[in-house]
Amino acid sequence: MTQDEMKKAAAYAALEYVESGSIIGVGTGSTVNHFIDALKTIKGSIKGAVSSSEESTKRLRAYGIEVFDLNEVTELSVYVDGADEINPYNAMIKGGGAALTREKIVAAVAKKFICIVDNTKNVDVLGGFPLPVEVIPMARSYVARELVKLGGTPIYRQGVITDNGNIILDVHAMKISEPLKTETAINALAGVVTNGLFANRGADVVLVGTPEGVKTLK
Repeated sequence: MTQDEMKKAAAYAALEYVESGSIIGVGTGSTVNHFIDALKTIKGSIKGAVSSSEESTKRLRAYGIEVFDLNEVTELSVYVDGADEINPYNAMIKGGGAALTREKIVAAVAKKFICIVDNTKNVDVLGGFPLPVEVIPMARSYVARELVKLGGTPIYRQGVITDNGNIILDVHAMKISEPLKTETAINALAGVVTNGLFANRGADVVLVGTPEGVKTLK
């Protein structure tokens, strides 16, 4: 199987967790695009979705799936999203598509977080993929200096503005052996909106596309 076929297999496997008549949370990225394609096949059985990005919203609406504002919803049965890296404890790095803040908010509301990935995303220690940090523009230089003190090499993601109007610093060369501690420390910096570590709210179920089929990790 190709990497894209493994992504697609994991995405379609997530349909098993979609409850009839529910509003579900939908993430962002190439694997999630496959999930939205899969969701189209059962769109008549769900009430709609809450989306974590403008890109996913457009795709959902193109298929005739109603998109709700999160403020109109008290809870979500599931949130389905991908990851850029995920460790054996279901902590992950997200935000390669710059939607990390909205992803983190929607994940917080969901009763269950289903992570869909291909097997290239599994790692023992997080940090090989640069850690995205969403920052209020005026704090960019200050936050970058503080990230250096934490052991990383921050690089400004040129030309990228988040859906919230902020910028992204990608932190390279940071070996993240304690994701929860690192997530908390970075989020405490003035000017940081949030960072792409999902350790405080990790995945409840991970569906991994492999050449042998989809593996379920809990």
